[in-house]
Amino acid sequence: MNKIIIVGPAFPLRGGLATFNERMARQMKIEGYDTSIFTFSLQYPDFLFPGVTQYAEGASPEDVTIYVCINSINPINWIKTGFKIKNENADVVIFRYWIPFMAPALGTIARIIKINKHSEVVALVDNALPHEKRWGDKLLTTYFIRPFDRFITMSGKVLNDLKAMTSKPIRLISHPLYDNFGDKEDIKSARQHLGLPEDGKILLFFGFIRKYKGLDILIKALDSVDMSDKYLLIAGEYYADEQEIKSLIQQSGVKDRIIEHTHFINNDEVRWYFSAADIIIQPYRNATQSGVTPLAYHFEVPMIVTDVGALKDLVPPELGKVCKPDADDLADSINSMKDFDITSFKKVIRTEKQKLSWEVLVQAVTGINPENPN
Repeated sequence: MNKIIIVGPAFPLRGGLATFNERMARQMKIEGYDTSIFTFSLQYPDFLFPGVTQYAEGASPEDVTIYVCINSINPINWIKTGFKIKNENADVVIFRYWIPFMAPALGTIARIIKINKHSEVVALVDNALPHEKRWGDKLLTTYFIRPFDRFITMSGKVLNDLKAMTSKPIRLISHPLYDNFGDKEDIKSARQHLGLPEDGKILLFFGFIRKYKGLDILIKALDSVDMSDKYLLIAGEYYADEQEIKSLIQQSGVKDRIIEHTHFINNDEVRWYFSAADIIIQPYRNATQSGVTPLAYHFEVPMIVTDVGALKDLVPPELGKVCKPDADDLADSINSMKDFDITSFKKVIRTEKQKLSWEVLVQAVTGINPENPN
C-alpha cells in the first residue's frame, strides 16, 4: 500500500482549502492509499486573518486522519514538523500552496522531508502569486518551489506563472466537483429553509467577499438590469470592503431586491444556497480558478462568469455566459439569461460532470496509475 501525506489546511480549520484537502484524502483512502493530513495548529496570527474566525464548528471528521501540528510563524516548529514527516517515509507528500506567506514554513518542511531520499514532494498550487500582490511575493514563492519534484495546478494562469519560475514538470488538471455537500434540494424547500422569497429568480454571489471577487461590480450592474422578477442573494463572510459594499447597496436603485446573508456559510448549509439559486454569478476582477464553479456544476446551476483566469474554461455557451469584468457587460449578460436554454443546459452539464472526477485528481497528484499502484 502506498503511503500518502497531505500538508495543508484541514479540520479544525474551515474554508474551501480544508474542505478540498479532506475530500482528496477520502478519495485516496477509497483507492486504498494509507493517507493522512498534517495541518496547522496556527495558520495565521489573528491580526492577519480578515474574517471572524479561522476555525470550524463541530467534531473532527472520523474518516480522515489529521495531525494538527504546523505553526506557520515558528521556525523551530517547521524543523520539528519536517523531521516528523521525513521519518514517516511516505511515498508522496503533497503540499497545498495558495499564498506566499506560507512559503517559509512549507518550503522549509519540504526541504527537510527530502533528506530521507525516498519521498517525492509534490505541490498542488492554487496561486503561484496572489490576487492581491505584495512586495516579496515572487521571492517567497521561488523559495517554496525549489525543493519540489513536480507541480499540479488547476489554472492555466498559474501554470504560466510557474513556468516562468521553474523548469520542473507541471500538470494542469480541472478542479474536481465538490460532491460532499449533499444532493440538490427542491427549490421551494430551499428558499423556505433560508427565508427567501419563493417567487422570482435568485442570482447568487457565493463565497468570501474580497476586492478581487468584484461584488461591487455586480451591485453596480444591477441598476441596468430588470430586477422586477429577480433578487441578488449575497452569501458569504466579509474579508474586505464591508463598508464600501454596504454603501453601494444603500445607494442602489434596487436595494430592496438585494438580500444579504453575509456570514460564514457552514458546509451543511451550502446545498440550500445552491438549491435556491437560478443563476450563479462570479464577477471577479482577476482569478486563477474558483471552487464556486465545481459547486455550480454539482448542483446543476447555470453560471455567469467574467473572462479572467480559468473561469471561462468550464463555462461553454450551453452552461452560462462569459462577460468582461465591468458593470455594463455584466448587466447585459444577466439580461440575456432570459433566453437561456435550460433544457440544453441540463443535458450538457450532466455530461460534463463526469469528466471532473476526484479519481483524475488523485492520479495526477500521486503520480500513481491506479491500474498498477506498485
